[in-house]
Amino acid sequence: MRPNTLKQKLAVGEVVVGAFINLPCPEVVELSALVGFDFVVIDCEHGPMNLETALHMVRAADAIGITPLIRSAESTPQHLLRYLDTGAAGMQVPQVNTPEDFERVVRAVKFQPRGWRGLAGTRPADYGLGQPMTDYVQAANRETMIVMHIETKEAVDNLDALLAVDGVDVYFLGPSDLSQALGIPGQVNDPRVLDLVRDCAAKITAAGKVAGTMAMTVERAKQAIDQDMRYITVGSLALFANAGRTYVGGVKEPG
Repeated sequence: MRPNTLKQKLAVGEVVVGAFINLPCPEVVELSALVGFDFVVIDCEHGPMNLETALHMVRAADAIGITPLIRSAESTPQHLLRYLDTGAAGMQVPQVNTPEDFERVVRAVKFQPRGWRGLAGTRPADYGLGQPMTDYVQAANRETMIVMHIETKEAVDNLDALLAVDGVDVYFLGPSDLSQALGIPGQVNDPRVLDLVRDCAAKITAAGKVAGTMAMTVERAKQAIDQDMRYITVGSLALFANAGRTYVGGVKEPG
């Protein structure tokens, strides 16, 4: 099990910046590393990647030295297990709303004594050919990250109880889904959404936990950091679109 540099950075108080990748393309993983991102989130919730494609993207991340997380579409133990067996450094899990949901995910991601994850000689264990499996279990429990979404009214209402669940590394505030929870879908910059994200982040950090969010602009990212959020993400497609529009508009601008 490789050391998780993302987890190390968060442990010493650093701000980390990651790119959501929802295209089935290992090269985008490599480019994300080369431009300086700390981590990538391979988006198997809203992206078309299957398990095999996710494996190749994790391999690309390992080869170039960027931390690969996977956002799953489900939180069932068997679903999480298969993505963990690619060698992903952690799981980002959406649509989890209760302490029971959180506890189920933690137990699915962690081996004994904390969890029930199935043990086999898979890729992160060097196919059973490297260190003893007992050593691998300890390393995996130490290095594997769990990022849990706070993106529904139920999760917001349960936040105090969710913060009490041991084993969660980051509480991720999803503005898009929170806008739906507030009845204003898609209005991620509405003051009601921004205030809710701010208030939840304050509660998370007051509990000694790490808060994160999606920030589609530098200005929004700076605002989130000022609110003590340290896990900042952006969509890679949005970056490409914004850069492309700026370039094409500049080239075609008269005079």
